[in-house]
Amino acid sequence: MSGKRLFSTCRVLRHENPLGLPRSGTPPSFPRRRGLPEKRKIRDVKKVVAVSSAKGGVGKSTIAVNLALAFARRGIRTGILDTDIFGPSIPTLLNLSGEPRLDENNLLLPLTNYNLKSIVSWGPLDILFLDLPPGTGDVQLTINQEIVVDGAVIVTTPQDIALRDAVRGIGMFQKMHVPVLGMVRNMAFFQCPGCGQRTEIFSNGYGSHKAGDWGVQAECRRLGVQFLGDVPLDARVCEDADRGVPSVVAEEGKVGVEGIRREAFLGIAERVAREVGVKW
Repeated sequence: MSGKRLFSTCRVLRHENPLGLPRSGTPPSFPRRRGLPEKRKIRDVKKVVAVSSAKGGVGKSTIAVNLALAFARRGIRTGILDTDIFGPSIPTLLNLSGEPRLDENNLLLPLTNYNLKSIVSWGPLDILFLDLPPGTGDVQLTINQEIVVDGAVIVTTPQDIALRDAVRGIGMFQKMHVPVLGMVRNMAFFQCPGCGQRTEIFSNGYGSHKAGDWGVQAECRRLGVQFLGDVPLDARVCEDADRGVPSVVAEEGKVGVEGIRREAFLGIAERVAREVGVKW
């Protein structure tokens, strides 16, 4: 008798559909957002410029830091954000140390060096540079979908393989309706500090193409984007980066061959400013 009573109780308490699954063959419907998310402007930031390269090792972060510093040294309110969370370079390049403090909204107060603010509650800025990770992956796609980016600077080196990847990167920005401000050719030449003669160390892909039909400037013409300028190959660029004193700062007051790197960055920065409408 007791056994029957227990079995009866179990039958009463048994839930026939414990997961609440629909009994019909029709799957449940959920509201979905149609189309791409609406892009938003970053609060108190007038212009946002992404510095990108489809290939690693072409000097993208060095270019980004020196462009940002070129703006900052002219009194333009400038910030920079390293979006490569797995391999950030900005702290080393700007000689930043210590942990940032939080403001009342739990946002990181920026660490500042050379009058350039890095991460993340910058306050009002005239221009913010985004140092993107190499490639054309999720970080690039998410930023371009979520944030209003006023333009992209593409960094490459003269080699054929780097240029092909840079062209692919330009295609990504164009598909995301982000203006491509132009292309920078890093490590374009070596200039002898003694005689001033220029030597192109790296191949320009001329082995299988006519010189005028291939290379960074030819691709810029073909794609309808601006060639922003050359940055020379110089061991001092690496030395400056390692000690956290970028070339724009290290070569202040120098002229001629001694200041060639700084002049290159200033020229590129001025062209970028003109393209995005920042007073130089």
